Amino acid sequence: MMKQFLDLKAKHPDAVMLFRCGDFYETYSTDAVIASDILGITLTKRANGKGKTIEMAGFPHHALDTYLPKLIRAGKRVAICDQLEDPKTTKKLVKRGITELVTPGVSINDNILNYKENNFLAAVHFGKLLAEWLSWIYRPANF
Repeated sequence: MMKQFLDLKAKHPDAVMLFRCGDFYETYSTDAVIASDILGITLTKRANGKGKTIEMAGFPHHALDTYLPKLIRAGKRVAICDQLEDPKTTKKLVKRGITELVTPGVSINDNILNYKENNFLAAVHFGKLLAEWLSWIYRPANF
């Protein structure tokens, strides 16, 4: 399982990886230290399969809507890694993949956006001309 985590983490090394293990999202290594500090959750250790231990911190999967906004508001980029198959249907390692990449700059999740503040999203397409088009979305406060 740690090899699976490391392979997925290598694709987004600058993101805090929330790795789904059963009913929990777990973080490992430096991500665990960061998550523990920002989220106020316990930092512990677990075996990493090589006779050594690695830092770990986690929370129940149903608490994602509570903890994800805290990481984003702290300026962190978050990669959410979910189980892509039911563990009950396989005897091998459960297939996992990154299902969502959430950043402070691009989020449309109502649990992350502050509904008491105005929210803006802009997209610019650069082509042969300086800017070929601009798209602007405005979401007023209390919308």
